[in-house]
Amino acid sequence: MTLKIGIIIGSIATESINRKLAGAIQQLDVDDVEFFEIPIKDLPLYSWDHDADYPAEGKALKAAIEGADGILIVTPEYNRSIPGALKNAIDWASRPWGTNSFNEKVVAVIGTSPGAIGTAAGQQHLKSILAFLNTIQLGQPEGYIQFTPDLLDEHGAFANEGTAKFVTSILQALAALIYKVQD
Repeated sequence: MTLKIGIIIGSIATESINRKLAGAIQQLDVDDVEFFEIPIKDLPLYSWDHDADYPAEGKALKAAIEGADGILIVTPEYNRSIPGALKNAIDWASRPWGTNSFNEKVVAVIGTSPGAIGTAAGQQHLKSILAFLNTIQLGQPEGYIQFTPDLLDEHGAFANEGTAKFVTSILQALAALIYKVQD
């Protein structure tokens, strides 16, 4: 069985280093895993005024999350937290009350930053939000990646074999958790 893992990229910037990280992840060879992006860029700002008549972008987001076997969130860290666009997408996906698309969904988080601790503080904040949404989170290994000029090659793949193996181990752990939950 091929697992379908949706990737939510927390940054909406075209040249985001986290978008580049997501691209490198999708080039990795992980047995029986197929990745697809769940876009968040075109979502309007969430307001409960939309709950009775969700816009197409909100419906598409919810359907993509619900249709995925698991979710990988690739996020930057903004001011020791998550980007507003990512929080907005989470709000859309978890509303209206009682229709939380993240409920019991297997989720892993990874991110990159130029700083030595990667996106550790932002990820911890995100994991708190995901816990409230009743997700099943991958606890280990954690993916705090320092973005350096030589992280990716000219094709956008991981240039360092050790980094590729480490990120692959996260994806394999995510797949294993999905299989465990599905049993």
